[in-house]
Amino acid sequence: MAQLTPLAKGLITVIVLGVAGSLAWNFGLKERFAGSEVTATKPAAATPETAARSKPTPPPKAATTEDRNAPLGSAANPLKVSLVSFHGYAPALVANGNALNTQPGSIYDKQGVNVRFVIQDDIPTLATIFESGAAQCAWRTSDFWAQEQPNLRNAGLDGRAVMIVDNTQGGDAVIARDPAVKSVEDLAGRSVALLQFTPSHGMLIDALDNSSLTARKKDSVKLVFINAEEGTAGVRAALESGAVDAAVLWDPDLALALRNVKGAHVVYSTKTATNLIFDVMVCDARVLAKPEGQAVVQKFVAGWMEGVQAARASPDNAVDALVRTQEFFKLLADKEGRPFVKSLFANLVWTGVEDNARILGLAGGTNHYERVYKRFDEIYRKAGALANPKSPVIAPQDSFDYRFIKAMLGQNKAAAEAAAKPQDTFTQSALKEATKQEAMVTKPVTVGFASGSAELTKRAQKTVDTEMVPFIENNGKAYFEVSGNSDATGAREVNLRLSAARARAVVDYLVTQWEFPRERFKIVGNGPDRPLCVEANAANEGLSIEDCRAMNRTTRVAVFGGR
Repeated sequence: MAQLTPLAKGLITVIVLGVAGSLAWNFGLKERFAGSEVTATKPAAATPETAARSKPTPPPKAATTEDRNAPLGSAANPLKVSLVSFHGYAPALVANGNALNTQPGSIYDKQGVNVRFVIQDDIPTLATIFESGAAQCAWRTSDFWAQEQPNLRNAGLDGRAVMIVDNTQGGDAVIARDPAVKSVEDLAGRSVALLQFTPSHGMLIDALDNSSLTARKKDSVKLVFINAEEGTAGVRAALESGAVDAAVLWDPDLALALRNVKGAHVVYSTKTATNLIFDVMVCDARVLAKPEGQAVVQKFVAGWMEGVQAARASPDNAVDALVRTQEFFKLLADKEGRPFVKSLFANLVWTGVEDNARILGLAGGTNHYERVYKRFDEIYRKAGALANPKSPVIAPQDSFDYRFIKAMLGQNKAAAEAAAKPQDTFTQSALKEATKQEAMVTKPVTVGFASGSAELTKRAQKTVDTEMVPFIENNGKAYFEVSGNSDATGAREVNLRLSAARARAVVDYLVTQWEFPRERFKIVGNGPDRPLCVEANAANEGLSIEDCRAMNRTTRVAVFGGR
């Protein structure tokens, strides 16, 4: 997650409740969600989600012909991979010959490895999967993996991500029905339906944390946690019924809600925050420790990457692979049509070798995976999502085994060169058009300057590095307005000129030191004209006059772009 299937994301909450990471997702939910449910009327017609839940996935049974003493990856002992019903994994199914088991003549067959995909929409913990031998590898999202790896270590096991398999770019979004809600800041005093401790929950927390809302106004955003058993269908139903003002959803329920709810529109999404939610494939550390296991995983990764190219070349075949192998997509295609399933592909990127290299920082630049892993570890520890709050903090570099992607990159010069090039093109004309819209979210950053000066000190540079740069990197396709702002003391004209000079100094630093394209930034000097806190009524925000003025003396980064 980055994307999860609707059922999968709906049940993701349970994993954080596992004792030593060993309880299945389907237990212990009601007490945790007591008092936070919304009573939402489901659509009368059966949906693919409810139909899929009516036939819960049983624990996988070992094939009678399987011989665990046979070489891993052989026909007698295939590499088993746990998946959920999600369109981000279509390339793997294509690589397997549009089947759960490797077909003759398929990409995996030509790679010389046998793979068995096990659909587990009940989402067992990794400890359960690895201990039982149900699979040697399993999907996780980068944020979800940051939650579960500490639990896995507490259970005496471990794993490593071996590749990025998809990157959501529009498939997760905060949406609202009231046209007055145009930005994250407009959620103040509103109710938002969502599923707890999912990637979309993390995206909302990150957006609120980076917004210009005061602490009191952030607290006024009412998060309505829908019962996990309802899944995303319950979140969508809450919005459709008018029980809440906004919702955080992902495809396909995101697309359905935007279609079904009058006035529904995207407030903020991964179409702009393109470097925030990634899906990864995690493999048992015991497999990765053996040379024979490494060889099998290398073929597995190589086949998946080739499947990405095949799925991109024939998206209709990718739809066919999903419909043939997963009941969820068969039901969805029957109800909404195959073109609807195909349309979902536009909101994510199946990540090939080039994309992996870029996301992992292997061609220069930021390692977005490690940045996101660290960020979500912080978010979920603070939110109380870990089963054991004393679980070890794991360095992001210890969560990923880079050998497999590096090996492929070494054999693919074209991918390495492509990954080193800028992913997007930004222009002054597009900047001008983008900044005519309402900003989606605005982050205030207290960049300190000497009195009357616009020169960045070393301390100010560090503030930009730690508080501003990650926010810009999250929003990989966005344009930004960088504004200097002052409090209401002093001469207005002087404050206007000085605040513009300070904003320009920040942008110059971002361009020269971080190599962001200058075309992404509009420079504005607001002086005292755009206060975040009304100094005459500071007490209304629970602030002293000094704190209120300090809040107004900030450099702000406003996000503009595709919603």
